[in-house]
Amino acid sequence: MTTDRPLGPLVPNWTPPPRPEPMVLKGRYCHLEPLRADAHAAMLFNAFNGHDWLWDYMPQGPFHSAAQYHRWVKETEAQSNDLFFAIREHAGKPALGVASLMRIFPADGTIELGNICISPALQRTRATTEAFYKLMEWCFNAGYRRFEWKCNALNMPSRRAAQRLGLSYEGVFRQALVIKGRNRDTAWFAAIDSDWPALKSAFETWLDPRNFTADGDQIESLSDLTRLVRVSSDPALSA
Repeated sequence: MTTDRPLGPLVPNWTPPPRPEPMVLKGRYCHLEPLRADAHAAMLFNAFNGHDWLWDYMPQGPFHSAAQYHRWVKETEAQSNDLFFAIREHAGKPALGVASLMRIFPADGTIELGNICISPALQRTRATTEAFYKLMEWCFNAGYRRFEWKCNALNMPSRRAAQRLGLSYEGVFRQALVIKGRNRDTAWFAAIDSDWPALKSAFETWLDPRNFTADGDQIESLSDLTRLVRVSSDPALSA
């Protein structure tokens, strides 16, 4: 029997991956641990304080007191849908950033990296890039098929970061959300499991200490290393 209604390919032997549980992830340059109010809120507030622009595209913040930020972190601990991490450069160093695994759908094998807030002291460091790599690595090693990054379409630094990490541009969802009373168009990026081996190689090459000069300058850029892996590029970044 013929049909003019094509169907997607079967996914043989599909087994949904586990939901991520609180865990510690360690790299050469970074240390990630479950975000906890009593352990991290004070130092994170200090790292973010005075930089209200960090919250421009975030659903929360800015926070104008340590108590206010502590309360928000405490509330994230009480909810079970997203898994938040505090990011340090090394164990024992101050926590300087936050990210989460969110929109976790094991039955479909999809997961998103979001709620990213990186202090100026941690931005443009090897630790931040490696932190994102370690989260991506965990997801694909656990069996997820799709790793997503979504951001406000006006947030060009986030769009550049997603593309630099090798995530492919998938378009803009218009009027997707209302955040702090303002319209948000959402730009979508993703990598899938078949992209992962090449992306992993790109990250390992970039993070290798031999890729940096004695002054800390990169020799090969991560964008160049991931360029051939991306199936599509963000047109807004080439304008």
